[in-house]
Amino acid sequence: MHRRRRTALTVSAALLIAAPLLAACGNDAHPGAAAVVGGERIEVATVQEKVKDVRAAQQRSPESAQLIKDSGQLSRAKLYDLIVDQVVQRAADDAGVKISRKEIQDGRAQLVLQSGGEEQLAAMYLQQRGVAPDQLNDVVRRDILVSKLATALGATNTPEGQQKLNQAFTAAAKSLHIDVNPRFGAWDNQKLELGTYKAPWITQVTKEPETLETGA
Repeated sequence: MHRRRRTALTVSAALLIAAPLLAACGNDAHPGAAAVVGGERIEVATVQEKVKDVRAAQQRSPESAQLIKDSGQLSRAKLYDLIVDQVVQRAADDAGVKISRKEIQDGRAQLVLQSGGEEQLAAMYLQQRGVAPDQLNDVVRRDILVSKLATALGATNTPEGQQKLNQAFTAAAKSLHIDVNPRFGAWDNQKLELGTYKAPWITQVTKEPETLETGA
């Protein structure tokens, strides 16, 4: 069970490593929006608030200077997270996969045990994935949802399994008609990518990047 949970989180990390970050065929048709996904606006102010939370957490860390240095494109990272949340949700909806509040609570509790406490868990996610403490539940939810989707699709933790999972995400992304403000980059449905940006903390949580990175 312990091994299965770590594998699930690695599959989710593989989605992220395979999807560097935002992009789009965006234009200025939606002033004030960082992106429009599935007809819903992601406001620039929302992205800025996410960035502010992470920066505040980084400032409180003993490794503050290094964390800030390693996350220079944080606005893109946060917008990517917001977009990918919707892509994963659409793919899960298409496959009939659901997640309960209890599953999120149990998943977080298991991560707390694995990391040695809430404080250690928060520090790990801040360092490795640029996630502020109050953003943790959203990331845990997405990780578990990706794991459940992979199981539903029969997508094993192999290059072939990752390709099957990426195909589901690509289909979901296309159906959402993702349109990103050019200041953040351009979205690629096939590569699930935002420009050429790759968050440095993503590679740190993937144990086998040479195996899991499929380029899709």
